[in-house]
Amino acid sequence: MSRIRPLVYVPMAVDIVHPGHINIIKKAAELGEVMVGLFTDEAIATYKNPPYMDYATRKIVIENIKGVNQVVPQTTRDYEENLRKYRPEFMVHGTDWREGPLADVRAKAIAILSEWGGEIVEPEYTKNISSSMIKQKIKEREENKQ
Repeated sequence: MSRIRPLVYVPMAVDIVHPGHINIIKKAAELGEVMVGLFTDEAIATYKNPPYMDYATRKIVIENIKGVNQVVPQTTRDYEENLRKYRPEFMVHGTDWREGPLADVRAKAIAILSEWGGEIVEPEYTKNISSSMIKQKIKEREENKQ
């Protein structure tokens, strides 16, 4: 089946939806048809605490966000399998992966996409908000109640 608009791959864990996720999806939707590669519970557990919501629940939430056309499982922290399988014209990821533990994953994704002329689009990372920050605030509130 051919697409009229370019395919845009957006990898996300999305345990708690926040404005940063919406910003990424909006940018991706400007570029084409948005496919969210939603990290499976097992993939998330390889690099941080398990999510509050399981994969099936997170998938329902994400596929109902305006701008998302399709949700597929992202089974590893490395994007190679899905990039090669779906061959998107674009991949959208926040600037937070330019340094630190995801820098190698970024370099590999850039190399893979370049094989067919695909490119990475990196909207500025939304500051002062993340699922981890929200979870920390919830934890602190619970501790203060005791």
